[in-house]
Amino acid sequence: MSDGFSPRENESSRRIVNVPNGISLVRLLLSPVLFTAIASQWHRTACSLFVIISLSDVLDGWWARKFNQVTAVGRVLDPLLDKVVVCGAMILLASSRGEIASAIVSWMAVVVVVRELVVTAIRSELERLGHDFSAGVSGKLKMVLQCAGITMELCTRIWPSQSLHDATVWVILAAVVATIYSGVEYFIAAWRVVQKQGEKRS
Repeated sequence: MSDGFSPRENESSRRIVNVPNGISLVRLLLSPVLFTAIASQWHRTACSLFVIISLSDVLDGWWARKFNQVTAVGRVLDPLLDKVVVCGAMILLASSRGEIASAIVSWMAVVVVVRELVVTAIRSELERLGHDFSAGVSGKLKMVLQCAGITMELCTRIWPSQSLHDATVWVILAAVVATIYSGVEYFIAAWRVVQKQGEKRS
């Protein structure tokens, strides 16, 4: 993985109103509805909403790259919303259960939340200093596994199945491993940037 950082781009990176940011706003508005559905055990509604939110994340990323609408706001808002949705869903699913015990347990939710908080803090600071902290391959894989695991957990609650539960456990464990790995990778990348800046000042 490269450092994953580059200087801020031209004036277009400072625009706020565009389609990707509009999609992100919709995801933000849907998030409390999703959390309410999970907490109320409306599993079908929660699963449908989570899939919609996840697909909209893919859509706004594709749109931003395709039509050159990547913005400074979007680089911060998009991953932040990912974390809000994933962390909120994992916390609520870990604290409740359906007919079969949840594949997502408390310590997994804690690992994910801590990693996301640390990476968000690093990203915000480096964005403030003028660096793009875009997701690398491991970060994207982590997100895919997290979304797959949450979707599978919701499906298990809709259609209780021990085999689906067992498969979900493995996907969630893979997501946790990818979460830890990508967190360490981002930390190392950020440290390299800080070191380079220190060398330039000295």
